[in-house]
Amino acid sequence: MLQVQFIRQNKELVLERLAVKHFKEPGIVEEVLALDDQRKKLTLEYDETQAKINSASKEIGKLMASGDKAGAETRKQDVAAFKQALGPIDEALRKTEKDLHDTLVKLPNLPGANVPQGKTPEDNVEVRGGGSKPVLAEGSVPHWDLAKKYDLIDFELGNKITGSGFPVYKNKGARLQRALISYFLDYNTANGYTEVLPPYMVNEASAYGTGQLPDKEGQMYFVTEDNFYLIPTAEVPVTNIYRDEILKESELPVRMTAYTPCFRREAGSYGKDVRGLNRLHQFEKVELVQLVQPDKSYAVLEEMVQHVEKLLISLNLPYRILNLCGGDMSFTSAQTYDFEVWSAAQEKWLEVSSVSNFESYQTNRMKIRYKDENGKNQLVHSLNGSSLALPRIVACLLENNQTPGGIMLPEALHHYFGSDRIA
Repeated sequence: MLQVQFIRQNKELVLERLAVKHFKEPGIVEEVLALDDQRKKLTLEYDETQAKINSASKEIGKLMASGDKAGAETRKQDVAAFKQALGPIDEALRKTEKDLHDTLVKLPNLPGANVPQGKTPEDNVEVRGGGSKPVLAEGSVPHWDLAKKYDLIDFELGNKITGSGFPVYKNKGARLQRALISYFLDYNTANGYTEVLPPYMVNEASAYGTGQLPDKEGQMYFVTEDNFYLIPTAEVPVTNIYRDEILKESELPVRMTAYTPCFRREAGSYGKDVRGLNRLHQFEKVELVQLVQPDKSYAVLEEMVQHVEKLLISLNLPYRILNLCGGDMSFTSAQTYDFEVWSAAQEKWLEVSSVSNFESYQTNRMKIRYKDENGKNQLVHSLNGSSLALPRIVACLLENNQTPGGIMLPEALHHYFGSDRIA
């Protein structure tokens, strides 16, 4: 959530950056400022009326002590009148504060200075890439056929048990999932991240804190009786670990990694791009979260990008890194890099990770702060990234490494999987 003071002091900049994000309701900025003016006016009225009550109450004691009962009675009547006037002011103030908050959360985060102009994925800027696209032998097939051939994943069984988008991993397919999760977590913890295992459901406050509410409410599964949401990513519970906390500067950066299943309704997703593992309602992912000092967050963003890049290199997967344009970024992000890997059998790029800097947008909602060297409370910056999402990684590993002798696995997975191939 943006801070009102920042909006007031930098209105033209805010409008200019919202335009980069192609935000369709810039008039909300004026609504926020008008509501803030009303809030200040009502706050002043409230404080002045409360001061009159306090002053008159003190006078009553003095008048009673001096024996002036008539004067004391008059001031009591004044206090009663002031209190009666205070009620409507307090009610109006509370309503204005709620209206201000509800309007403020409609504004997305502002894109950073290095975010490219553009509106669609075609406007994203490729930063760099690596690896070579494999040339498959004649007769090579996509991962959904390989999954059936080697009895790795049963999509029809998942559809029977739950529905479309909930696959059942079997035999060596289940082992490959476990191997990837263990490898990713070990890789992250070896690089200074603390592993956590959070709940897979969160309350409304947690979903609001990371920006899933109110922006992505329609994409989450909701447990109505308990008012819980199934997590769309580990980012939500992990970042909320520090909600309403004040950290010491010496405790920063906070670096966490977590494995969780992720649940997404993916409403409106249809067609060939959802086949197989390309788009699921439940999938596994290993996540990174960092909380850092504001002046270090963009250096940390680049560090996290390099961390994920090295992980992809270790899997021998051809990849590219995209700096997302303003119109293709999420509601809460200030800058996002997407990682895509090449699916050889499908002959297209598949997104497998997003690494984002949210600056103080999330932490302002969650009130995650630290005490600076002057003892003043400051908002930290939050960042997160996938390291990595499994479905499309599995799809590309199967497709890119298929041979007549089986599916060859990268050396980094041999220990975790217990073999060099799926045969």
